[in-house]
Amino acid sequence: MGYRKIFLLGIILFLGLASLSQAEDFSLQYFLSKSSPKRIELSKKEITELFNQLEGVIKQAQKIRTKLIQAIQIGETDVRYQEGKFWMSKLEEDKDSIETANQQIKLLRERSTHLLASIKLYKSLKDLSSNFNAYNNMPSFSALVGDLAPEMELWVDIVFYKLHLLPLAHAKDTETKVPQKEKKPASKEKKPPSNEKKPASKEKKP
Repeated sequence: MGYRKIFLLGIILFLGLASLSQAEDFSLQYFLSKSSPKRIELSKKEITELFNQLEGVIKQAQKIRTKLIQAIQIGETDVRYQEGKFWMSKLEEDKDSIETANQQIKLLRERSTHLLASIKLYKSLKDLSSNFNAYNNMPSFSALVGDLAPEMELWVDIVFYKLHLLPLAHAKDTETKVPQKEKKPASKEKKPPSNEKKPASKEKKP
């Protein structure tokens, strides 16, 4: 009987840990499930995990960027010289976007309510997402890009914009609105005494 109790206790503990790990699985699906029509405020832990996930997406983008550059330079892709120069310029843009995004994430880890840093991060991720969608539409590049392009678009436009940037902008807008002061009732001011002398009344003669 003692062994059976220990065995059952072990199963319960295992299931409890499993459910806990599932609850804290901050994947793309987790954040997408929160992007409902109703406005949901993320907790501090969820915001931290959101930045962790975005950092992971940026690292993946950096690796794919390196592979694309090597493929173009070595000639592994069916891309002509002029076309290759065009795509290399896009990949240079990605370098700036990645650097800027990492800088803004660093700032937002210190203060998640930093609106300017959030806007810059969104702009950098949006530019990166746009270029990766363009690479994905190229048969020569799509195999290297894989699923990152559509995933990045979801992270940027639905998760980050809807769950972080938009609520933050609304909150800042509310803070900047100065509450209107109540109008005080106009006090009745006493008119200053007139200095004009009234004309003397004529006395009736007897």
